[in-house]
Amino acid sequence: MPSFTDLGVRKDIVTRLTARNVVEPFPIQAATIADALAGRDVCGRAPTGSGKTIAFGIPLVSGVGKAAPRAPRGLVLVPTRELANQVATELVSLGGPKVRIATVFGGVSYGEQLRALRRGADILVACPGRLKDLVQRNECRLDEVSFVVIDEADRMADMGFLPEVRRLLDMVRADRQTLLFSATLDGDISTLIERYQNDPVRHEVDRADDHVENEHHFWKTNRNERVKLAAAIVSKAYSAIVFCRTKHGADRLATQLEGLGVTAAAIHGDRTQRQRERALAAFTNGKVQCLVATDIAARGIHVDNVGCVVHFDPPGDDKDYVHRSGRTGRAGTSGTVISLLMPDQVKLSLAMQKRIGLDPVVDRPVEGEYDGIVTTFTPEPDPAPTATPTRPKKEWKPRGERKQPGDWAPPTRAKWSRDEAAAPASEKPKRLRKPDKARSVAKTTVGEKPKRASAPKAGFTPKARPPRGHKPGDTSRGRKQAAPKARHRRG
Repeated sequence: MPSFTDLGVRKDIVTRLTARNVVEPFPIQAATIADALAGRDVCGRAPTGSGKTIAFGIPLVSGVGKAAPRAPRGLVLVPTRELANQVATELVSLGGPKVRIATVFGGVSYGEQLRALRRGADILVACPGRLKDLVQRNECRLDEVSFVVIDEADRMADMGFLPEVRRLLDMVRADRQTLLFSATLDGDISTLIERYQNDPVRHEVDRADDHVENEHHFWKTNRNERVKLAAAIVSKAYSAIVFCRTKHGADRLATQLEGLGVTAAAIHGDRTQRQRERALAAFTNGKVQCLVATDIAARGIHVDNVGCVVHFDPPGDDKDYVHRSGRTGRAGTSGTVISLLMPDQVKLSLAMQKRIGLDPVVDRPVEGEYDGIVTTFTPEPDPAPTATPTRPKKEWKPRGERKQPGDWAPPTRAKWSRDEAAAPASEKPKRLRKPDKARSVAKTTVGEKPKRASAPKAGFTPKARPPRGHKPGDTSRGRKQAAPKARHRRG
C-alpha cells in the first residue's frame, strides 16, 4: 500500500495527517488521490465510512486558490446539514488556517452565511436548496468555481436534489474538475456522470477490501421486551446509535431509555439546527450513551468508536440498512449491528438478508450470546394469549326485592343536608324564594346619591327625541322641506 507521500500529497498536509494518527491511506484514498491531484475527473464508488472525505479533501485544498467575495473557487455539494459540518471540519484540518471554508445549509438564519461569503470563501460546502436561494439573491456567484465535489450522490438522488444539482452545475465553469463519490453508480447517477464529467476515471472499492466485516444479529422480540432489550444493549456497548422509523418514535424511545437509566439524545428533522448540533456534540463527547435517530443520521454522521448500531424499527429498503449499519465499523474497525424484529417483520427481514448477501437467520436473544454487548439480559417469554373479557350478566332478583315505585330518594339537585334528606316530606324545611332584581329597592345612605329605581317616578313624562334633521325652532315633525322653485312664464 503506497503512503501519502508516494501519492504526491504535500508535506504540510502529510504532517497534519500524521498528527492525527492517519499514516496509511485507505483503499479508496490510494485509488483516487493520485488521479485527482493530476487534474482528472474521478468517479468513485465506495461504501459508507471508507474515508471518502479525505480522498477528495486532499486534492481540493491543494488545487483551489484565493477567492473573491461572493465568488468561491471550490464547491462541495452534500445532502444534509450534519454532513456539511463534518466535511467542513475535515477540510479545515487538512488545509490549515490559510484556506477559508464556509458552510451553507438551511434550517438556520442567513446572517452568518452571508457574512462568510462577503468576506470571501475559498471552498464552499453547501446543501443544494440553500445555495440555490443565495444564488437567486445575488449573494453568491458560481462562475469562478474551478473544482466541484459531489458527495453522497445517491443520497441526493433519493432526496430529490438532483434537479437542483444539475441547475447549479450548469452555472459553474465549463473547464472545471469534477469529483463524484457515491455508494452506487447506476440510474440517475450514471446520467449525472455522462453529462457533467469529462472522461472520468472510475474506481470502485468493495467493503470486503476496505473493512473488517461487521457482526449482524437479527433478534425476534415482542413489544413488551423490545425497549428493555435496547436499553441492555446500549448499557453494554455504551456508545450506540438506535434508529427509529418516525420522529415521534425517536422522541418516545429516548424518553423510555432515560427512564431505564440510559442517557440518550434524539436527533431528527423536527429538531432545530442548534438542538441537532447539541445532541451530536453530546454523543461525540461521551456525555450521552445513545443517539436515537431517524434516517436523517443514516448518512453523513461520522463518530469514532461507535460500538453498536441498533435497528429498533426496520429500515425501509436495503440501501437504508446498509447506510444505517455503516455508522459502526468505520475506518477499518469492527462493529456490531443488531436488528430487533417483531413477529410480523421476520419474513421481510429474511428476504432482505438474502438480497444483501447475509445468511438469513433470525433467532431469539440468549443470555451471553454476544459477550461484547449483552451478558446479563434475560428475555421475557412471549405473553400468553388471554381470553377476551365478557360483560358480566345482571343478577336476577325476585320481584319483591326489587325497587318499588313508592320508595323515596332525594333529588340530586336538592341542597338539603343528610339529616334533612332523610326526614319525611312534611318535616322538610321550606326554601325561601330569592327576591327578583326588578322588585328589589336600592339602599342608600345619607349624603349618597340615590340609585336609579327600577320603576319611573309618578308624573314623570319622558322627553321625546326630536326626529332626525330637526332644527331648533322648527314646528314640523319631520325634516324641513325646501320651497318649490318658481316657474317662469314665457313672454
